[in-house]
Amino acid sequence: MSVEMLPDWMAELEEEDLAFIKRFLLSSGSLKEVAGAYGVTYPTVRLRLDRLIQKIRLGEQTGADPYVSLIKRLAVNDKLDFDTAKLLIQEYKRNKKEGT
Repeated sequence: MSVEMLPDWMAELEEEDLAFIKRFLLSSGSLKEVAGAYGVTYPTVRLRLDRLIQKIRLGEQTGADPYVSLIKRLAVNDKLDFDTAKLLIQEYKRNKKEGT
């Protein structure tokens, strides 16, 4: 598949996310095997997979507000805590509503 044909959600992922997906697929989806390969616990791998799923879901949202998508991406990537992200989105939506 050429780069031009990559789905948008995949283009949004970082190299380490793609490496994780590759390792996950090569281990036939065994989180236990992936945990062993990374030298971490099963819950750590499960959390990583859950965050990756969130990233992919965010990447698939079409028509989403770019600011809200950015805030959600920052929260998923641990650059911003979820409570702060929620407050920022609520305030943004409130101000946007008042502005119309």
